[in-house]
Amino acid sequence: MTVERDELTGVLEDAGLSPYQADAYVTVLELGSAPVTRIADASGVPDPRIYDVLRDLESNGYIEMYDQESLYARANSLDEITDDLQSRANRFTTATEEIERRWNEPSVERSTVSIVTRFETVIKNADEFIREAESQVNVSLGVEHFERLRPALREATGRGIRVNLSIHTPDAGREALPDAEELSEVCSEARHRRLPSPFAVIVDRTKTCFAPHAGSMNEYGVLVDDRTHTYVFHWYFLTTQWDMWEPIYSSLSDEPPIEYVDIRYCVRDVAPLLRDGATVKVRIEGADTETGADRVVEGRLSGVTTTGFEDAADAQAIASFGGQVALVVETDDGPVEVGGWGAMVEAVEAHRISVLSVESGTAD
Repeated sequence: MTVERDELTGVLEDAGLSPYQADAYVTVLELGSAPVTRIADASGVPDPRIYDVLRDLESNGYIEMYDQESLYARANSLDEITDDLQSRANRFTTATEEIERRWNEPSVERSTVSIVTRFETVIKNADEFIREAESQVNVSLGVEHFERLRPALREATGRGIRVNLSIHTPDAGREALPDAEELSEVCSEARHRRLPSPFAVIVDRTKTCFAPHAGSMNEYGVLVDDRTHTYVFHWYFLTTQWDMWEPIYSSLSDEPPIEYVDIRYCVRDVAPLLRDGATVKVRIEGADTETGADRVVEGRLSGVTTTGFEDAADAQAIASFGGQVALVVETDDGPVEVGGWGAMVEAVEAHRISVLSVESGTAD
């Protein structure tokens, strides 16, 4: 394929030559060895500039100049020049491929919800999110992906992060499950789901990594860095991957101090105690819903709020607590109403709840 002269000089300019340098170099290629005066006449380079332009080309390795009665110029060996141009072309090709990859798989930093095409992208982000967790991690995965996330889960558990691990196995078998010693290193509690399931990681109720199970007709992944969307995945995890399946390991204590990262589980457990007249003392770490500042609330529970289900306070299924759920804490400064993650109408958004003591009593 023949390239027109203007196109060739344009490409050389893209490669870093000035317009005069590109014009002069193409002229030298066309003339072969030629006097500088002839090169000036045949090119569009002004006579006063031709010597400086050719010396610049010589210093860059494109041509060489020599005396033969008058000053001549000729093109240098093409190997170095073609290698340089090929290297530049490869960089453009690599950049093009990277642009296409980033377009197809945008990073979470540039979009709160991203659809990606490779599972590798999903599990890589899951690993990063788990290592950055501040409070809690909910994980649903198959045994084939457990080893991949084991180091990140171990690190999070070691930092005191509440890790809920739901593992699903092929054909509902338990023989492939990690043993209790392995699970103690990587989670706070583990449950066995006896059905195929999607891959899901929900971190601090703000970040989600999701991919359909292997039998799905579609191959894709979803990356979320947003509270509102993650709220949907959080409830999906609780109601389909967690609450209904049997525990196979737990490091959680049934005796005070008892820690909760989800207010709904706390309300489910303490509501019957309060109804029976027990004195329940708590310490709650969270944030002020007006200012966003860290806030600690400590005192005696005087009541719970549950809306949306008439008998929620007597229910065991966490799905029964889908409405407003709150705790009322009697402090030295008066009562404080505490809600869960995303609380808006309560004074405090609870991130971690500790039941410090429970003293039995008699209901009025």
